[in-house]
Amino acid sequence: MTATRLPPFSLQGWADADVRDPYPVYERYLAESPVHLADGAYYVFGHDAVSAVLSSQVFGRRSAVNGPVPTGHLMLRTMVENWLVFLDPPRHTELRSVVNREFSPTVVTNLRDRITEIAEELLHGLPRAFDLVETFSAPFPVLVISELLGVPRERSDWLRRQAIGLQEASSSRAARNPHAQEIAGQAARELRDYFLALAGERRTSPGDDLLSLMVAARLRGEPLSSDEIAATCVHLVTAGHETTTNVLSKAVLTLSSRRPELAVLRSSGVSPLVVEELVRFDSPVQAVSRWAYADASVAGMEIPRGSKVVAMLGAANRDPARFAAPTELQLDRSGGRGLSFGLGIHYCLGATLARAEIEIGLRLLLAALGEFIVEGVEYPYDMVFHGPSSVVLRRY
Repeated sequence: MTATRLPPFSLQGWADADVRDPYPVYERYLAESPVHLADGAYYVFGHDAVSAVLSSQVFGRRSAVNGPVPTGHLMLRTMVENWLVFLDPPRHTELRSVVNREFSPTVVTNLRDRITEIAEELLHGLPRAFDLVETFSAPFPVLVISELLGVPRERSDWLRRQAIGLQEASSSRAARNPHAQEIAGQAARELRDYFLALAGERRTSPGDDLLSLMVAARLRGEPLSSDEIAATCVHLVTAGHETTTNVLSKAVLTLSSRRPELAVLRSSGVSPLVVEELVRFDSPVQAVSRWAYADASVAGMEIPRGSKVVAMLGAANRDPARFAAPTELQLDRSGGRGLSFGLGIHYCLGATLARAEIEIGLRLLLAALGEFIVEGVEYPYDMVFHGPSSVVLRRY
């Protein structure tokens, strides 16, 4: 590692302007080195280096010292530790095999008509001025994942509020809110109680939804535990809506300042290639953490066993060594995907569903919007789940 000329990297203490647009910051650190050591953590910026971390089982999701939630918050800790994203094989493999069948390309293809109906219902009768996040970007994926889980539609707003409360436990938000863990803990309790009650109903009256599938599942002859069922449902709600919400909102912001590209999409439609480029250009998840289970080397830097490694997905997606003109939005870009949905065994379970939601949702949204301007944008302080909490649009 070369002698650093930049301050030690951190995901804390960013200016609001840099939270909105973190990419110039990443560019400076990546230009100096693909890996930076700061406060005992290794921040990985380069595309090849991030790919190596995500695809190697030397780097796992569990710390030998601390779990994903601080001690003292038992309910929250138990729930989060049972999320698929924080499990390692063999339990990760077993649980994912149960859930994966409901996110297969065939199932998602069969859902496209229903996804279209949900989007059209939300976009019907748009007012002249409205908050995109509140009106469409947030409720749209929540309604889709609720349908998969068998959650009644009238609970979708409540589900979204609890998911937002749960995200207060993320490291970026928790550092700025002394009550974050309590807020997240209360949301965890309410979500756990709700899904356990719903699971009880499915045991006596099963349906064709994902929750019924989990209740009936057997792994090595044993049913899933109550903690595993509740945690998996909550994880799917949280991960299943936040990524899509952020992509839809940020895509509109990106296109609002790129009118030629906006015109192209309106005339030719939103293709899978366009979705990949939008997700690469402004990643909905900026960073994911791993722990070194053994001594390892990444991009020439030695990483001792037990070290925390933070894979900077947003930086990797704009690595000039991997993407030509990475700071440009190129709707016809080819030559590979970014890393926003991850890689390896923890590749996003709902990536196929998210891509379908983005493709369908953005196409219908742009048609419904007509000409518009952005009147206001607010970003929460979150350098992991990255996206605006409010985007006020005015149609004209």
